[in-house]
Amino acid sequence: MPKTTEPVLKREAELRAAFWDQVRSFPDGQKIKNCLQCGTCTGTCPVSYTMDITPRETVALFRAGMLEEILHSRTIWICASCYSCTVRCPQGIRVTDTLYALKRLAMDKKIYPDNFPVYALSRAFVHNLYKYGRNFELGLGAAYFLKTNLMKAFGQAGFGIAMMSRGRLSLRPHTIKKIHEMRAIIDRANELEGV
Repeated sequence: MPKTTEPVLKREAELRAAFWDQVRSFPDGQKIKNCLQCGTCTGTCPVSYTMDITPRETVALFRAGMLEEILHSRTIWICASCYSCTVRCPQGIRVTDTLYALKRLAMDKKIYPDNFPVYALSRAFVHNLYKYGRNFELGLGAAYFLKTNLMKAFGQAGFGIAMMSRGRLSLRPHTIKKIHEMRAIIDRANELEGV
């Protein structure tokens, strides 16, 4: 075997081992091995048209030993968490939970898709929840655009002004009354995740 492929194979083996650790965290995770490649998950998914790799293709790529390609895709970040795929799967595969396992693995290994910084949005959202107990949309947008592409923020200014004029967007964040309870929930979730 050529030496140039050895690091790739080693990395894939490490990713697969980490993936199976994630899959063991939810019931029936091992059922992914029973996939028929029928496409029901993709046909049921309301957001599959926006994915670069469909749920069915995700399983096929996993079987083909291309886990890193899956982790670099937008698919795991786009999942709407509606569980339609899981409900309709004839094999009882928990597709949504599998995509979440892949997302956790991507975060653990810091493998993100190019030009698709949705993880920056996710981090800003959780930060808002921790700080205020609710989302502060203007702060969320600002954090997202500062980490991604500030120039795009100017293109959204009209939309933001329209929302403010209708009372749908506030210039100031508002903190909920029992913020300590929200922080306790987030702290506990981070503790369980080992963050």
